Amino acid sequence: MKYRHAFHAGNFADVHKHVALLALLRALQRKDKGIFFLDTHAGRGRYALDSGDARTSGEAQRGVVVLLAMLREARAELAPELHDYATVIEAWRRRADARHDYPGSAVIAAEVLRPQDRGVAVEIQPGEFEALRKTLGRDARVTAEHGDGWQRLRALLPPAERRGLVVIDPPYEDTAGDFRAAEEAVRGAIERFETGVIALWYPIKDARDTDRWLGKLARGLTRPTIAAELWVHPPDSRAGLNGSGLVIVNPPFRFAERCDTWQPALAHALGAQGGGGARTIPLVGESR
Repeated sequence: MKYRHAFHAGNFADVHKHVALLALLRALQRKDKGIFFLDTHAGRGRYALDSGDARTSGEAQRGVVVLLAMLREARAELAPELHDYATVIEAWRRRADARHDYPGSAVIAAEVLRPQDRGVAVEIQPGEFEALRKTLGRDARVTAEHGDGWQRLRALLPPAERRGLVVIDPPYEDTAGDFRAAEEAVRGAIERFETGVIALWYPIKDARDTDRWLGKLARGLTRPTIAAELWVHPPDSRAGLNGSGLVIVNPPFRFAERCDTWQPALAHALGAQGGGGARTIPLVGESR
């Protein structure tokens, strides 16, 4: 299964991933000490939803577009994590004069990092890297770096800050190869950065395959770990991308409990009835 990011920009999986990203950053920022943010597969940072692949797919219409419209109409009725997401996306759109664009993880992180925080976004494709560098700009809290995310993960950890968030979001173009590389990356990251929060995104095509992979991954970990999942099609259907998952190592205090609130609310908001849903799975240790 190929995962073309421009094709899927702003879809349900992006929304799920980015709500979680912001919730993790906010949890880490409860302490004044600076944090380190690393995005290993950052992409181009900014995606036009009204042209190209995103317009062809129309997936954003069932993702960010419908959620932002719902939140504008009923702000008091949905989880705080969803409101925070909407506020950050809309603020970036105003500042960037990008009403019909959608930001990637590195750009979203740059919007909320504090002066004492630091970020690095790695992208291997030259054209995508140049777009990312331009989108972030010179003054961003996140620096764009041209390189192989798998290799730079090893080189950049542990950071001087000793606290932070590592986001691993490979394209899964080589499905089996990227899943294996993701397993190795998570284990290597936590060996080098034992106090860090590691968030690995993965696609859900068939839940039975995903569950077997999660079990295998968990057997190699000793730190508290959860999986947070949302699906908009039955997780064993032939729709292709049925759901979105995140393995989170060292989840912040009560993060899993909060996922049990905002993930079902998000699934409902995105129209995931009739086979859709959400769950938070403890994989290793006490996670709630």
